[in-house]
Amino acid sequence: STASDLFFPLNSLSKPRNYKAFIKYALGRADTNEAIKVCMLKHNQTRMQQKPYCREERFLSSEKSTLGELPKERFELKSYAELKVGDNGHIYLQRNKHYYSVPFAYIGTKVKIIYTRNMLSIYCRGKQIAAHIRSYRENAYTTLATHLKSEHQAYKNRSHETYLTRAKAHSAEFAKLLEILFERAHYPEQLFRTCDGLFRLKRDFPAEEFDKACSYVLKNKLYTYYYFRNVLENGTANNQEETSVKSSLPEHANIRGRAYYAGSQPTLFDQPNDGPTIQ
Repeated sequence: STASDLFFPLNSLSKPRNYKAFIKYALGRADTNEAIKVCMLKHNQTRMQQKPYCREERFLSSEKSTLGELPKERFELKSYAELKVGDNGHIYLQRNKHYYSVPFAYIGTKVKIIYTRNMLSIYCRGKQIAAHIRSYRENAYTTLATHLKSEHQAYKNRSHETYLTRAKAHSAEFAKLLEILFERAHYPEQLFRTCDGLFRLKRDFPAEEFDKACSYVLKNKLYTYYYFRNVLENGTANNQEETSVKSSLPEHANIRGRAYYAGSQPTLFDQPNDGPTIQ
């Protein structure tokens, strides 16, 4: 069939009251779009009441020349948030639990976030200061090296050297644990919150228990903050009858042990979102 077969009654489609009946009739047909296109053309070329021109003529003579270019990118819904830049030089987007870096000069400043499905932009006082491709990895970081400057004066009291020095003053086990974590981190600043959380735990538990927990975590290579905290809270390291975490299966490159299934790929500690900052 042709599009013209759909026009019942063709001569009256220019009347608004007939549109509803036409659409109900045309929805069940495969050539609906073509039929609507022909109808719209007829409607736009019909003379308007008490006007010497039709809609198409009006558009071509006075409206078309004022139109701007169509957007080069597809429209995306935007979401907004106001956040404070953390001491580690990142903002934390709660919606997908991800960290995004901000230039170090804005640490402690409130910024405005505008994000879409694919992009995230950061503004301060109306000026865009950072932009990132949106990431959906939970508890992970998107960091630009140019945003971080560890040797800057603002970081004198918060650097990985400072944390290591403080850990060595406590015990060799604690210092070794932090050394391993910093070696595996892409950027030292990403571990500042974790270090604060560990020092908070050090204050809350006896030194002997804390050191045993460090040794236990180092031995079993289960590098997550929450695992470390659970070891302390449950007294796992003090249990003389603890079960070895090694598998009874023979060691082999293709055999994945307990650490793998515990979600403990030894990259860096999970970042705790709570706990006071160590002064």
